[in-house]
Amino acid sequence: MRERRVILGAAAVLAIAGIVARCWDLFSEPLWLDEAYSAYAASKGLAFLWHVVPNYETHPPFYYTLLWAWTRPFGDSLIALRSLGLIAGLLTPPAVTWAALACARWLDWPVARRRRLALAAFGLACLSIPLVAMTREVRPYPLMILLYAVAVRALVALAERSRWKAPLIGRAYAAYLIVAEALLWLHNLGPLWAMALGLALLAAVVRRDLRLSDWGWLIGGHLLLLVGYAPAFLIVLDQAPTWVKSTWLTFSWAHLHEYLLVLYAVPGWQAIAAALLAIMGGLALWRVPRGRRLLAVLLILALVPVILSVGISATIAPVFITRTMTPVAVPTLILLAIGASAWRRPRAWIAIGAALMLTANMAAVDAQARADGPMQDWYGTVDWLKKRFQPGDQIYAYPNEGALPLRYALRDRHLAWPVRPIPTDMPAPDVGGWHPTGSRGVITLPRARLHAIAQEPATRAVPTIWLLRLGAETYDPGDMFLEELGRDRHEVRRWRDGAIDIIGLAQGPGPIPALNASQN
Repeated sequence: MRERRVILGAAAVLAIAGIVARCWDLFSEPLWLDEAYSAYAASKGLAFLWHVVPNYETHPPFYYTLLWAWTRPFGDSLIALRSLGLIAGLLTPPAVTWAALACARWLDWPVARRRRLALAAFGLACLSIPLVAMTREVRPYPLMILLYAVAVRALVALAERSRWKAPLIGRAYAAYLIVAEALLWLHNLGPLWAMALGLALLAAVVRRDLRLSDWGWLIGGHLLLLVGYAPAFLIVLDQAPTWVKSTWLTFSWAHLHEYLLVLYAVPGWQAIAAALLAIMGGLALWRVPRGRRLLAVLLILALVPVILSVGISATIAPVFITRTMTPVAVPTLILLAIGASAWRRPRAWIAIGAALMLTANMAAVDAQARADGPMQDWYGTVDWLKKRFQPGDQIYAYPNEGALPLRYALRDRHLAWPVRPIPTDMPAPDVGGWHPTGSRGVITLPRARLHAIAQEPATRAVPTIWLLRLGAETYDPGDMFLEELGRDRHEVRRWRDGAIDIIGLAQGPGPIPALNASQN
C-alpha cells in the first residue's frame, strides 16, 4: 500500500511537470513558418486542400483537413490552432503507459513490477524532449506520436493472440490497420512508419503454425492499406522530383549523432544514462523467450524509420530527421522504462539512478527550451516594426512564404498592415524561377523579374518598403532584390533575428549599408 501511494504521488508530480512543460507560453508564442503553413491551409476550403495543396505540398492533405475540421467549431485563434496538438500531446504519456503495461502483461510480470514500469514509462513520456517539443506545434507530429503509442499497444495485443493461437482478426488488428493508414496519410514519409509497423507485426505474430486464414488476413489487410494510400502516394510521386532537385537541405554524417541524441535520449553526456537503461532493458527482455520477441518489436519500431530516413537523406534527398522521426521516442521510452524496472537489487539501484538522472536532465532541457523563447520571434519582429511603420508603408515578403507567419503575428497583434508576397500569395507555381525549398509554392525570381517589380509604379510610390527576407542567403542570392529596390532608395532601419531579416528602404538615393550591419 505504501509503495502504491509513493508511485501515485510521484506520477502526480511528473504529470504536473509534463503539463507545465507543454503549456508554458504555448498560447503566447507566435506561429513559426511551418505552423503558419498548417494554419494557412486549414483556413481554406476542402476544395483548396484536396485540389491545390497537392500541387505544391509534398505532404498529403489529411492533417490539414483534420485541422480544418477542428477550426470549424473552435475557430482559428492561436489557442484553437495549438489545442489540437496539445490534446494529443497530453494523451501521449497515458498511451505510452498503457502500451508499457501491455508489455508487462505479455512478460507475466508481477503486479509490483508492473507498477514500477508504469511509473517509469509515464515519467519518461511526460518529460521526453521530443514529445514535449512536438506537442507545442501546429503540425502532424503530436498525432503521429500518439498513434505510434497506440500501435505498440495493438502489436502487443496481437502478439498475445498469436501466443494463445487465437485468430488475429479482431479489434487489435483493426486498430493496427487504422493507425498504419493514418500514419501513411499524415506525412510524406508515412511509408517509413508503415514499413516499420509491418516488420514489427511480423516479429510479433509470425510462428511456424500460423493459420492459413491468419496469413490471408495479414496479406489482405496490407493490400487494403496500399489501396487506401494510393492517392497520397501519387501526390508524393508528383512532388518528389522538385524536392530532390531543389531542396536547400543538406545531409552531413558529421552531425548525425547530434540528431540521434535528440531523438533517443538527451543532448550531451547524459545520453550515457539512456544507453545504460537501454542495455539493461534489452538484457532483461533477452532472458525471456517472449521478451526476445518483444525486444525485436521495440527495436524495429525504434530503429527502422530512422535507418530508412538516413538512407534516403544520404542517397536521394535530405529529410528533417529530428522532426519527422520523433515517434521513435515511444518504443525507445518503453525499452528504457523496462530497463529501469526489470531488475532486482542491487542492479535495481543502478537502473533507478540512471532513470532519475535521465528524467532530471530531460526536465532541465525542457525548462531551458522554454527559457530560450520561440523558434521564430514574429511578435518581437512586429513590435519592432510597430515603432517605425508609417501610413503608406508596405511590407514586401520575399520569398512569399514569409508572409504567412508575419500575417498571423499581425493578426494576433490586431494590426492590418499591407503585406505583398513576392511574386504572389502562396502558392506561386511560377515557371520563371526556381524553388529553393523544393516546394512548387515558393519561388526565387531571376534578376530581370525582380527589376521589373522594383520599377513598377505601385512599388515606386511606396514611401518606405520593409523588405522581409526569410532565409536571405537561400532566397535572395547575391541580394538581388535588395539591390534592385535600393537603386532609388536608402536603408533606414534593419532587424535581424535568426532567419528573419527586415530592411527598411525609404525613397531617395543613399548608400545601402553592408549586409552584416544590424540596426535594431
